[in-house]
Amino acid sequence: MSAVLYPLKFQVGVRTLFVARRRLIRIPFSLADTMHGEMPVLPPLGDAQGYIITSLPEALLDGLKGRGPLLHVRQRYTRYYADFARGFDAYMAGFSGKTRAALKRKLKRFAELSGGSLDIRRYRTVEEIAAFAEIAVPLSRKSYQHRLLDAGLPEDDTARREMAALAAADRVRAFILFRMERPVAYLYLPAADDVLIYAHLGYDPAEAEHSPGTILQLEATRLLAEEGRYTRLDFTEGEGQHKRQLSTGGVACADVLLLRPTVANRLLITGLRSFDAAVALAKRASTLRGFGWLKGLRR
Repeated sequence: MSAVLYPLKFQVGVRTLFVARRRLIRIPFSLADTMHGEMPVLPPLGDAQGYIITSLPEALLDGLKGRGPLLHVRQRYTRYYADFARGFDAYMAGFSGKTRAALKRKLKRFAELSGGSLDIRRYRTVEEIAAFAEIAVPLSRKSYQHRLLDAGLPEDDTARREMAALAAADRVRAFILFRMERPVAYLYLPAADDVLIYAHLGYDPAEAEHSPGTILQLEATRLLAEEGRYTRLDFTEGEGQHKRQLSTGGVACADVLLLRPTVANRLLITGLRSFDAAVALAKRASTLRGFGWLKGLRR
């Protein structure tokens, strides 16, 4: 593994206040890695300043603490996934009756707004993925994922070539939800073995009240379960209501920073710890009466 110049962000919600960069070796855990729960093998640092380990199962944290004095847990979260290996009906049966009823109401309402049926189109071949990009990129530019999170669908030539290569190897699925012939949400899922990766989802903010992202995710899962080529969807790092609602399970994980014990790195770790603690305190305080204004700082 080679080191990359990795941004360590001092971030409040979607706002980045400051960025410190270090040459780090990134060790990402796949969904299978998190579920197996084996301690990672750390390669020699070489000229790198340390490691960033993402989606490390929390159960392994204690075993990692002896690897170096400058360890900092940047965030903790549940890595959610959806398992539909037994079919879509079994997938839906795993939700509570209340959740199933709410999802069915959303589907029915969106179908009514769309002229009586849902229009969801699937893309998988090289030609289809190229057509998907032509439709989805302009839609992505409207989405809050693009405007606020810098996480819209990639647009450059390199990304287009990667999409084409994945399609040629039958390692990608993509979907677009239309309403009255107008695209309103997109979903892009590259594959790793029998697992699809929740890489990019976005929707037209003008349609937000109709839950287009949830509609598309749910119906895409139906189509994938019927196809039978893939059995799980990995929601990757981070949390969110959407992931919690549509998942069937999850693993408690953490993103961990391990740095060489230099003076500069000690100062950086101290700053990160203080900043992250202050953000966590403000987040908890924002739920208290009279402190709701703090939520505005995260937007």
